[in-house]
Amino acid sequence: MVQNDPVYLAKERERHEAFMLEAYKEAELAFNEDEVPVGAVIVVDNKIIARGHNTRERERSPTAHAEMNAIHNALSFFEGWRFLKASLYVTLEPCVMCAGAIISARIESVYYGTEDPKAGVCKSLYQLFSDKRFNHRPNLEGPFLQESCSAILKQFFALKRKKRLN
Repeated sequence: MVQNDPVYLAKERERHEAFMLEAYKEAELAFNEDEVPVGAVIVVDNKIIARGHNTRERERSPTAHAEMNAIHNALSFFEGWRFLKASLYVTLEPCVMCAGAIISARIESVYYGTEDPKAGVCKSLYQLFSDKRFNHRPNLEGPFLQESCSAILKQFFALKRKKRLN
């Protein structure tokens, strides 16, 4: 079977890592804007159709997460609010707000970079995507580029703590 073929699996992992790298570039933009460094991209037919990163401080909005910004930026690609056959790559496991938007948008698959033990609801605190009570359950896969996705968050918060102490 093709799906169990090591060469196929290696190529699939490489493809997912390439898209996660694009999400990571969005996280770097957030870092440079003094925002929590989380980035996201939405992919359809192996093409990035939308990007987003955290802009909560700039927008002064609690909803301006990377996933929400990417979803908003993808609206013009779709004819409606259903993002069928879309995949979301995000550097940090989604929170409850973003997971709800992902479910509502009918995004097919979510690939995450690193888990979020404080607010992640897809794997860490809860497993919303596997809850059979929802009418849509996105596939969840990860982690991808975990070291890099985790390191940029740790670096950001270390700098914040250092600034606070000075």
